[in-house]
Amino acid sequence: MAKRTKYPKLPNGFGTIRYLGKNRRNPYAVHPPTPEFTKDGVPLRPAALCYVDAWIKGFTILVALKGGTYYPGYECTLDIEDSEDLKGLSQKILADYNRFKRPDEADKGRTFEEVYRDWYDYKFVRDKSRTYSPHTLNATRGAFKRCKTLHDKEFRKVTYDDLQKVIDDSPLKYASLEQVINLLHQMYAYAKIYHITDEDCSLYLKINKPDEEEHGVPFTNDELLTLWKNQDDEDVEFLLIMCYSGFRISAYKNMEVNLEENYFRGGVKNKYSKNRIVPIHKGILPLVKRRLERDGSLLTSDQTFRKHLDERDLLNQLGISHHTPHDCRHTFSKLCEDFKVNENDRKRMLGHSFGNDITNKTYGHRSLSDLQKQIQKIKIPKI
Repeated sequence: MAKRTKYPKLPNGFGTIRYLGKNRRNPYAVHPPTPEFTKDGVPLRPAALCYVDAWIKGFTILVALKGGTYYPGYECTLDIEDSEDLKGLSQKILADYNRFKRPDEADKGRTFEEVYRDWYDYKFVRDKSRTYSPHTLNATRGAFKRCKTLHDKEFRKVTYDDLQKVIDDSPLKYASLEQVINLLHQMYAYAKIYHITDEDCSLYLKINKPDEEEHGVPFTNDELLTLWKNQDDEDVEFLLIMCYSGFRISAYKNMEVNLEENYFRGGVKNKYSKNRIVPIHKGILPLVKRRLERDGSLLTSDQTFRKHLDERDLLNQLGISHHTPHDCRHTFSKLCEDFKVNENDRKRMLGHSFGNDITNKTYGHRSLSDLQKQIQKIKIPKI
């Protein structure tokens, strides 16, 4: 069996060329450098620029992209024969590129704030392939403000210790610190692409405090019964909506509520949580309609709701132990378990990753009616 040609390793921040297998007319996918990473620093592969029939064509396209001369359809102009000396040929192309595209020394002296402004324009203004929500834009700006001590520093001189100190000294909660680290990952990826820095100081950042969202205490059955007995109270009304839908509280501010097909669409935090569909349980449907008719939305401000809940000391007055709004999400998860909701559907409705379960992650497709049948298994206590 003939061995497949081993191609040269591409430089960091150059992009990738993936072989998709034989029996394809254009078996090589050409991907630009990734500007996005998970909270753990794992790169998220961007969509392919194009597909070509030879590796060397893919490399030529990435050189053009790096040099600023690539345009959609560029691959159609290439007529390159594959070469046995791919390594020598690719090094020649790269050398040609480096001759006319030297790193700008002025770029290397840019401050942290200047790099942020350029990255922001690169991701949110120049890239027309995606539309970002106001929540994402606000979260990004907020994460930048939390790096205030770095704003005037030369980006190349920022150290790992400088970045870790920002995280360690911040009074913010775990989820907000995740947003800061995610921003830093993306800024460093951008800086490496444009030769502003050679080192990714954000790679090993960590949050040295517990994730409060990983810990929570569900409402007990007796406490849920008490809430249902007081469902006419506006704050109790919203607690019940959260307990039977399972979103994080901040997601309800921009939630799509479809009363024709009876579902919520929304979510925050990650790609598994965002834009997911959760059917509206028939038990809370009257509460949802009442809230929308009265207020025009499910929630205007999560901070205002939290503050109001504390100021009223509502739960204590009802004889219920202390709970946070996030406990409602834990309550939904527990209700799904108690009433034997399909485990994979519980994960879908909570917006959890399927991890290494490729079958469900890639091929698991559930209709709205499928999810409706599952969520209606949850019984409302009789008052």
